[in-house]
Amino acid sequence: MPDYYVNKRKQSNGDNEVHTTTCTFYPYIQDKEYLGFHRTCEPAVAEAKRLGYNANGCYFCSEPCHTG
Repeated sequence: MPDYYVNKRKQSNGDNEVHTTTCTFYPYIQDKEYLGFHRTCEPAVAEAKRLGYNANGCYFCSEPCHTG
């Protein structure tokens, strides 16, 4: 199961992207919040939303949860 993080910095569209630790676009240490180990991106995105982020999966590492 991969570790997931949410990027605390919003994208230009207002989303906070959810990434795995192996992602090419993994956020800098000061820009991320740990979401935990998850089998898939769905529970990671749900956890980020529970924490108050406008979460969306990263196109590259969490593509099934990427909504645009």
